[in-house]
Amino acid sequence: MILKTERLILRPFREEDGPQLYEYLSDPQVVRYEPYDVFTEEEAAGEAMWRAERSDVYLAVCLAQEDERLIGNLTFSSVGCRECYEIGYVLNRSYWHRGYAEESARALMRHLFTVEGAMRIQAMCDCRNTASWRLMERLGMQREGLLRRNIWFKRNDMGEKIWVDSYIYAALRDEWLAE
Repeated sequence: MILKTERLILRPFREEDGPQLYEYLSDPQVVRYEPYDVFTEEEAAGEAMWRAERSDVYLAVCLAQEDERLIGNLTFSSVGCRECYEIGYVLNRSYWHRGYAEESARALMRHLFTVEGAMRIQAMCDCRNTASWRLMERLGMQREGLLRRNIWFKRNDMGEKIWVDSYIYAALRDEWLAE
């Protein structure tokens, strides 16, 4: 799948995306709320190869100008049933606060609702990730709940799991398309 917006191209990953993937996945602020730690250059190269094989789950977010520079990624997968999807997004910090996350996620949601026939699209985030849940609200998603200590990704210095609270947001096709 390739999706285009006014400023972006959303495309499958390529093996050669490793260096630009490393640019943002090596940034502790970018991966702060992600289920993984910072990547090394070698790990990013391997991740690019792996994502290139998983175009059914990952989309590279690239600038339409500047030789299609990779600035982030989207994830999407079916949850529960074929008509229900979960999405996620990660963006290079150098491109935060420019509307790229919203533009790319909105394009993916439009595709999932209108082409793939999704009935529901959901997203979750750590409650402390204010930028993420505010983005979900700008995308027309509604907060459906607070999941208390529902997940852990990282451990503290003593090796103990760090459990976090999550918000879950969702948009329904008929409501989202009516906006």
